Parts: sequence; structure tokens; C-alpha cells
Amino acid sequence: MSGNTIQTPTSAQEPGGASSGFEGDRAADSVGAIVRGYVDKVRGGDLGALPAVLGIVVLGILFTVLRPDTFLTPLNLTNLLVQAVPITLLAMGLVFVLLLGEIDLSAGVVSGVCAAVLAQLLAESGSPWWVAVLAAVATGMLIGVFTGSLVGIVGIPSFVVTLALFLGWQGVTLRLIGQGGTVPVRDPVINGISNDTLPVWLGWLLAVLLVLLYAGLQLARWRSQRARKLASEPLVIVVARIVLIAAVVLGVTAVLSVDRALSAAVELAGIPYAVPLVLVLLLALTFLLGRTGYGRHVYAVGGNAEAARRAGIDVTRIRVSVFVIAGTMAAISGIAAASRLGSVTPGSGAGNTLLYAVGAAVIGGTSLFGGRGRVRDAVLGGLVIAIIANGLGLLGVQAYLNFIITGGVLLLAASVDALARRRATTARR
Repeated sequence: MSGNTIQTPTSAQEPGGASSGFEGDRAADSVGAIVRGYVDKVRGGDLGALPAVLGIVVLGILFTVLRPDTFLTPLNLTNLLVQAVPITLLAMGLVFVLLLGEIDLSAGVVSGVCAAVLAQLLAESGSPWWVAVLAAVATGMLIGVFTGSLVGIVGIPSFVVTLALFLGWQGVTLRLIGQGGTVPVRDPVINGISNDTLPVWLGWLLAVLLVLLYAGLQLARWRSQRARKLASEPLVIVVARIVLIAAVVLGVTAVLSVDRALSAAVELAGIPYAVPLVLVLLLALTFLLGRTGYGRHVYAVGGNAEAARRAGIDVTRIRVSVFVIAGTMAAISGIAAASRLGSVTPGSGAGNTLLYAVGAAVIGGTSLFGGRGRVRDAVLGGLVIAIIANGLGLLGVQAYLNFIITGGVLLLAASVDALARRRATTARR
């Protein structure tokens, strides 16, 4: 009879066994089952965001011990968050591309092209800030359509396409800025993204509203599942998650609300505008990927493109669309970088920008092989990258050691991803 037995899957997976990101749709109904299920998932190779969370905790403790007088100060933590924004935004877009098992080597320089468009419109044409922002974002979207069409419609491997564009877009930036030139960004609205802060009272209000919204959504979902007699998590797990998120959100708000000015004559307190920008985009992209048919199609194509095609999914459209999202997020990343630096140069977005962004996504838990990952991975991984750079800077580590250590962390993340995938494949056999 065993040959005729139909086994019901115990976790939400797309074709090919890749995690779909919808594991929460079928939850265990007891705390013990939750714990056992999570342990089994980790043993099976699905580590999720665990490496990134452990990395944040371990690195935070390490740099706190080594630099107790500077690392945990409100000023340094604020700088750390602002430094992480451009890489995090870029990584959030790359998550969509990586979910399909593709790669976009040009994303970093695309952010530079978009930043150059922004700077030229502000400095040379005197355009309003919103016109410059729309033009930069539209540039990123058009570049995404172009890249995605070459990959999805023409059928050129993404590695080849984006490697060629990595070189080509640098030439475009150089043409816009000029050899050895620098275009300043002096618009107060653009500069304010990274350098200005929300009023303290508004920051607290938004933090409390965010916690209440999250709690309401979690409890409403739990009640809906119970009313429909669907599998649901124990209430204690739901409450514990709400408490944890509330502690993180309110704790960060408390730190950022402290006056961190170095001079008593100046008051500097509040949440930088860049932080809620990342949060809003995180919520929007998480909803798109986790609660829409489009998101399910992305996971399906990433898990098994042929099976998705036979199921009626337009694989070509999905492939093109993820590059459009990546290009759009690259544009926003370029705007944030221009805001933080106050200028755009021919090298903007080049160098290690792309490597850090890909590393942030992978460290956070997104698989390089496709089919597994979430937008939050980019945020967690971005924090790991920022903590490494910030902590090593406080220690005065020489530049060559900084590159070696960061490269080692990225290699470790890729190794963990490969080993986890191998273990998951073995567990399914």
C-alpha cells in the first residue's frame, strides 16, 4: 500500500523543493510542534535568516567589547544605520533577481547612472527635486526593462548581459559627469534623506503605530485561521513575536531619539528620514512577494521554471519584471547614496557596491541558486555588512584587512548557502 500513499507536504515549497517563503501558511498548532518543526527545517538545510541574526548578535557583542566607549553610542548607531541604507536598498531589489537563480552584475553601476541623472538635473537644469527623482527612478526602470528583455526575451544568460552592462553603464556615468568631475547635490530635500531627522515626537508616534499595526495584523490573521478551523500557531507564539518586534522597534526609536550632538549648542535627535524610507519599501516589497499572486509566481519560477511554465505562468514576463524591480531599487539606492555623500562622481555605484549588495542578500538568507529568500534578508544582511565596516573602522583596521575580512564573511555566507542546499537535497532523497 505504501506505493499508493499520497503524502501531504508538511512545508510550503515550490516545485523543485525550494522554500517558497509561504511556510507560515501551514503552521503547527502547539509550541512543541513549532520548535520541532523549526529544528527539522534547520537540520534539513533551510537556515533562513538564522546566520544573519547570529551575525548581528555576535558582531555587535564583539565590537561592543572591543570599543565599549564608541560602538553603542547613539551617534555611532545612527551613522551605522544611515551607512547601511544604500547597500540595503540595492540588495532588496537584487533579492527578486536572485530568487530566479539569475544575477545582475550591473545593479551597482545602474545606481550610479541614476544618481548622475539626478545630480545633472538638479545642478545643470535647476529642476525641482521631485522631477529629478522621477527621472532617476524612470531611468532605473527603463534600464531594468532593457536588461530583462535581453535575459528573458532574447535569452542571453544574465551573467553575460549584466557583465557587459557593468562596463557599459560606467561609460554612461562618465559621460554624464565627466572625467575626474564631481557634481554636487545641494538640494535640501535630497540631502535631508540621509542627513535630516524626523521630529522626536513624530518618530515615537510612527513607531507606536507600526507596532500596533503589526500586532493587529498578526492577531487578526490568527483569529481568522482559528475561525476557519485552519492550522494556526499557538497564541503564545504570536504574542511572543509581537513583543519581540515591539522591543526592537521601540528600542531603536529610543536610541535614535537621544540627543547625539557633539556640541551642547546643537541638538541632534530623531530618526533619520532614510530609516522610514527603507521600512516603507520593505513593507511594500514584502507584501508584493509574500501576499500576491505575482510573488507566488516568482517563487514558482525560481523553484522550477519548466514546471511553472507548464502551470501557465508567463515565465518571460516574470524574468523581465524582476530586473525592472532591481533597476528601480538601484535608482532609489543611488539617490540615497547621493544624499549621504552630497555629490555624484564617475565612480558612483562602482567598486565594491554590487558585491556588498549581493553579499547582504545572501548573508540574510537568500539563495544564490534561486527559489529561496525574502526581502527582509537584504535588511538583515545589510546590517551585517554595515556592522563589519563600522566596527573595523572604529578599530582602525587597515584597508587591506577590511577587504580581506569582509570578503571572508561573504565567502562564508556563500558556503553556508551551498552546504544548506546540498543538505536539503540529501534530506529529500
